[in-house]
Amino acid sequence: MSDIQSAAEDIHEEFAEHLDIQIEDVANRLDRLVTEYKVPLSEARRSVENHYLEEAGLEREDLSAGSETEVSVADIDQPEEWVSLTAQVVELWEPRSDAVGQVGLLGDASGTIKFTAWAKSDLESLEEGEVYRLDNVVTDEYQGRYSVKLNKTTEIAHLDEEIEVGNNDTTMEGALVDIQSGSGLIKRCPVEDCTRVLQNGRCSEHGDVEGEFDLRIKGVLDDGREVQDVIFDREMTESLTGIDLEEAKQMAQDALDTTVVADEMEDTLLGRYYSVTGPIMGRYLLANEVEELTEAVDPDDVLIRARSM
Repeated sequence: MSDIQSAAEDIHEEFAEHLDIQIEDVANRLDRLVTEYKVPLSEARRSVENHYLEEAGLEREDLSAGSETEVSVADIDQPEEWVSLTAQVVELWEPRSDAVGQVGLLGDASGTIKFTAWAKSDLESLEEGEVYRLDNVVTDEYQGRYSVKLNKTTEIAHLDEEIEVGNNDTTMEGALVDIQSGSGLIKRCPVEDCTRVLQNGRCSEHGDVEGEFDLRIKGVLDDGREVQDVIFDREMTESLTGIDLEEAKQMAQDALDTTVVADEMEDTLLGRYYSVTGPIMGRYLLANEVEELTEAVDPDDVLIRARSM
């Protein structure tokens, strides 16, 4: 069975109670996105599911959780899966949106992961430091970083036990030898819970949208033995470069060109040595902590290595 056919059968099973659809129709939609538009299968699946959600007048959490799996934090490596976790609330953060009821960090012996609980789900509030069994949560992915979402079907059980939370972070020291395409001032899809980076004003899932500006750096660290792709989010990018979002937007407006922001960042950062700490997701080290080191780097050698990539 092909991957497309397998995905089509999964989607058909999800919506069988809500819509009269045929597996062949689902497979055709997936195939068109993957074959004609070169959309990755995971994104094509999400797009097709969203089409049927809209047609049925449903929210994603209205779907049956299906075959739910008990996992540890380190096991989560795919989006849109229904799972169960036993984890401690390591830290709670202040929500940035009225749509979010709670947001923070969950942890077990294998590591930590971000969680979001939607306000409209009206769930029991989690308490920092406490341990919970969480059934019916959905995995998500953003820039290689996985998270879980609590929704109105999520079942929460407080457990009278302790968990020794592990650390899944790694640290790499090296020279920043390249700043890749897609760095600097970018635009993301504004649709709630999407935030994909737009390509020519278009989201791969939601089509033409009016994007929201953001900052990031996709770089390459070289420690002399190996290279590692690394992503710095807006907070880390602003800290490293001294350029905040409003300043970056003004730079682009003055030059009528957004690429000037990435160019300025490259001039500022290329060849400097950093210690970067964070989890590795896929090919990327996701920077949670960054420290500039004092070791000098031969700029000619850096440029030679960067151009050879």
